[in-house]
Amino acid sequence: MASAELELQGAIVARLKADAALTALVGGRVYDQPPSPATYPYVTIGEAQTLRDDATCISGSKVYLTLHGWSTAVGYPEAKRIAEAVAESLHLAPLALPTNHLISLMHRQTRTLRDVDGLTSHAVIDFVASVRKPFA
Repeated sequence: MASAELELQGAIVARLKADAALTALVGGRVYDQPPSPATYPYVTIGEAQTLRDDATCISGSKVYLTLHGWSTAVGYPEAKRIAEAVAESLHLAPLALPTNHLISLMHRQTRTLRDVDGLTSHAVIDFVASVRKPFA
């Protein structure tokens, strides 16, 4: 059985690439690792952490996921629009996972900041997913 984290990543990438509102902003550029050189704007899959969250007769976990929106447009507006499109696409999305079962996926917070180059706007979009393994 694949990890819930890996299955979630695949489902999230597929959903984001199919999302019309996000595609209008980033043109389908959703990456695990962006190409070099990258065409802006784009979204990357970021950090993840899985914590066991078992209950009686249930093998479950909480998966904390971070996605990143990147823009070189002047100011924060484009990065904030990307972040909002990502959050709207994924918050409470009923994603189907190959072997695990997604109970919920919730947007927790978004932070926007200027990258160290002084030009790139960066949105950090955090989610938490509750996942359980299938019953045996």
